[in-house]
Amino acid sequence: MLNRIILVVILVPLAVLLVTLAIANRELVSFTLDPFNPGSAGLTLTLPFFIWLFLALGIGILIGSAATWLRQGHYRRLAKHRGREAETLRREQAANAPATTLPATAAGRANLPAA
Repeated sequence: MLNRIILVVILVPLAVLLVTLAIANRELVSFTLDPFNPGSAGLTLTLPFFIWLFLALGIGILIGSAATWLRQGHYRRLAKHRGREAETLRREQAANAPATTLPATAAGRANLPAA
Protein backbone atom coordinates (compact mmCIF):
# COMPACT_ATOMS: atom_id res chain seq x y z
CA MET A 1 0.00 0.00 0.00
CA LEU A 2 2.82 2.40 0.85
CA ASN A 3 4.50 1.64 -2.47
CA ARG A 4 1.31 2.57 -4.31
CA ILE A 5 1.09 5.88 -2.44
CA ILE A 6 4.71 6.69 -3.22
CA LEU A 7 4.15 5.84 -6.87
CA VAL A 8 1.06 8.01 -7.20
CA VAL A 9 2.09 10.96 -5.05
CA ILE A 10 5.75 11.31 -6.00
CA LEU A 11 6.75 9.38 -9.09
CA VAL A 12 3.81 10.13 -11.39
CA PRO A 13 4.08 13.94 -11.01
CA LEU A 14 7.86 13.67 -11.36
CA ALA A 15 7.47 11.69 -14.59
CA VAL A 16 4.98 14.23 -15.94
CA LEU A 17 7.37 17.04 -15.04
CA LEU A 18 10.31 15.33 -16.76
CA VAL A 19 8.33 14.62 -19.93
CA THR A 20 7.15 18.23 -20.01
CA LEU A 21 10.71 19.43 -19.51
CA ALA A 22 11.93 17.20 -22.35
CA ILE A 23 9.23 18.42 -24.74
CA ALA A 24 9.87 22.09 -23.91
CA ASN A 25 13.67 21.82 -24.33
CA ARG A 26 14.19 20.07 -27.65
CA GLU A 27 16.48 22.73 -29.09
CA LEU A 28 19.99 21.54 -30.00
CA VAL A 29 22.75 22.82 -27.72
CA SER A 30 26.48 22.48 -28.35
CA PHE A 31 28.90 21.51 -25.62
CA THR A 32 32.55 22.16 -26.41
CA LEU A 33 35.68 21.27 -24.48
CA ASP A 34 37.88 23.78 -26.36
CA PRO A 35 37.24 27.30 -25.02
CA PHE A 36 39.71 28.89 -27.47
CA ASN A 37 38.18 27.36 -30.62
CA PRO A 38 34.47 26.78 -29.93
CA GLY A 39 33.79 25.68 -33.51
CA SER A 40 36.17 22.69 -33.29
CA ALA A 41 34.16 19.70 -34.50
CA GLY A 42 36.36 17.16 -32.71
CA LEU A 43 35.73 18.57 -29.23
CA THR A 44 32.09 19.66 -29.64
CA LEU A 45 29.02 17.57 -28.97
CA THR A 46 25.58 18.80 -30.07
CA LEU A 47 22.56 17.24 -28.36
CA PRO A 48 19.04 18.38 -27.39
CA PHE A 49 19.02 20.46 -24.22
CA PHE A 50 16.85 18.01 -22.25
CA ILE A 51 19.53 15.32 -22.69
CA TRP A 52 22.09 17.66 -21.13
CA LEU A 53 19.67 18.28 -18.25
CA PHE A 54 19.11 14.54 -17.69
CA LEU A 55 22.85 13.87 -17.88
CA ALA A 56 23.49 16.57 -15.27
CA LEU A 57 20.76 15.08 -13.06
CA GLY A 58 22.22 11.58 -13.40
CA ILE A 59 25.76 12.75 -12.69
CA GLY A 60 24.50 14.66 -9.63
CA ILE A 61 22.75 11.54 -8.33
CA LEU A 62 25.91 9.47 -8.81
CA ILE A 63 28.13 12.03 -7.08
CA GLY A 64 25.67 12.39 -4.19
CA SER A 65 25.42 8.62 -3.79
CA ALA A 66 29.20 8.25 -3.78
CA ALA A 67 29.59 11.03 -1.21
CA THR A 68 26.95 9.44 1.04
CA TRP A 69 28.56 6.02 0.71
CA LEU A 70 31.99 7.44 1.59
CA ARG A 71 30.66 9.39 4.60
CA GLN A 72 28.96 6.27 5.96
CA GLY A 73 32.13 4.16 5.76
CA HIS A 74 32.84 4.76 9.45
CA TYR A 75 29.48 3.30 10.44
CA ARG A 76 29.90 0.26 8.17
CA ARG A 77 33.32 -0.46 9.68
CA LEU A 78 31.91 -0.06 13.20
CA ALA A 79 29.01 -2.43 12.44
CA LYS A 80 31.40 -4.98 10.98
CA HIS A 81 33.66 -4.77 14.05
CA ARG A 82 30.72 -5.09 16.45
CA GLY A 83 29.33 -8.01 14.46
CA ARG A 84 32.65 -9.85 14.75
CA GLU A 85 32.78 -9.04 18.46
CA ALA A 86 29.22 -10.33 18.98
CA GLU A 87 30.03 -13.55 17.13
CA THR A 88 33.14 -14.06 19.29
CA LEU A 89 31.09 -13.54 22.46
CA ARG A 90 28.45 -16.01 21.23
CA ARG A 91 31.12 -18.64 20.61
CA GLU A 92 32.67 -18.05 24.05
CA GLN A 93 29.26 -18.29 25.70
CA ALA A 94 28.48 -21.54 23.90
CA ALA A 95 31.84 -23.00 24.92
CA ASN A 96 31.46 -21.99 28.58
CA ALA A 97 27.77 -22.78 28.99
CA PRO A 98 26.98 -25.67 31.36
CA ALA A 99 25.19 -28.68 29.96
CA THR A 100 21.48 -27.98 30.37
CA THR A 101 20.19 -31.31 29.16
CA LEU A 102 20.08 -34.34 31.41
CA PRO A 103 20.86 -37.81 30.09
CA ALA A 104 17.79 -39.93 29.38
CA THR A 105 17.14 -43.21 31.26
CA ALA A 106 16.29 -46.53 29.70
CA ALA A 107 12.60 -45.75 30.22
CA GLY A 108 12.94 -42.62 28.10
CA ARG A 109 12.53 -40.18 30.99
CA ALA A 110 15.09 -37.70 32.15
CA ASN A 111 16.92 -38.30 35.43
CA LEU A 112 15.30 -35.70 37.57
CA PRO A 113 16.98 -34.73 40.82
CA ALA A 114 15.12 -35.53 44.02
CA ALA A 115 13.16 -32.64 45.36
